[in-house]
Amino acid sequence: MPELPEVESVRRQLERAMRGKTIAHVLLRRPNLRRPFPEGFASRLEGRTVRSLRRRGKYLLLNLTSGDTLLIHLGMTGSFRIAAAPRRGRTGTANAEGPPANAHDHVVFELSNGSIVTFNDPRRFGLMDLIERHGGGQHRAFKSMGVEPLDASFDAHVLARACANRKTALKVALLDQRHVAGLGNIYASEALHRAGLSPTRRASTIATKSGLPRPAAFDLAKAIKAVLRSAIARQERPYRSGDFRVYERDGEKCLKSGCGGTIRRIHQAGRSTFYCPKCQR
Repeated sequence: MPELPEVESVRRQLERAMRGKTIAHVLLRRPNLRRPFPEGFASRLEGRTVRSLRRRGKYLLLNLTSGDTLLIHLGMTGSFRIAAAPRRGRTGTANAEGPPANAHDHVVFELSNGSIVTFNDPRRFGLMDLIERHGGGQHRAFKSMGVEPLDASFDAHVLARACANRKTALKVALLDQRHVAGLGNIYASEALHRAGLSPTRRASTIATKSGLPRPAAFDLAKAIKAVLRSAIARQERPYRSGDFRVYERDGEKCLKSGCGGTIRRIHQAGRSTFYCPKCQR
């Protein structure tokens, strides 16, 4: 599933293509993704201009001139494809069926400049919804969502309060979106390695009983920010296996200078965790 850096990369991609453009036509090739589209979904988008694009956790938010907000979640396999205007017929209008599609092109946005933005989702775990302007800009997805890890408000104190007195494993606690918004399996593993902390240690060990941060909380908060910023910075270039220190490197030597340990793979809460048992304590 795309995590914060990947979603931020998609946001920037869509911002370049859609900001300031009017949505001329919306084609739905099926009635639902993970859930049915809201009633009147296409008509409520058509004729509206995209004012801005934001990200909250792993969600994309397109603010429209109507005052409504288009909420998008990529799910596990969702992605966008942006193409130039299709060739038009004698009437000067685009084909009513939209551009050529593959089996998993489910939503097509035609913009005022003729560009086509297509949402493709093979497993259909993605989501599109509309947040009404009269609803106070709230959505159930955000009611219990935690702090954005790249915001100035996220620090060791926030992390320590979230983990204080928790008996669950530290890695599992980090994946809880109520504590750290947008952090997922890959970057939680990477941040723990950078901070030198074992994913299996109790979450409570980074905080005092009263919720104050121990040194490990400062190390981890710093590592989370560094890992996410680094990942966002490299989204503009193709993926390389060497981009990760531990993720999917089980059986390989630890890359930390002077360590000499071997990366292991374990399972926690149904997810694969990669770490070095020698330098992560």
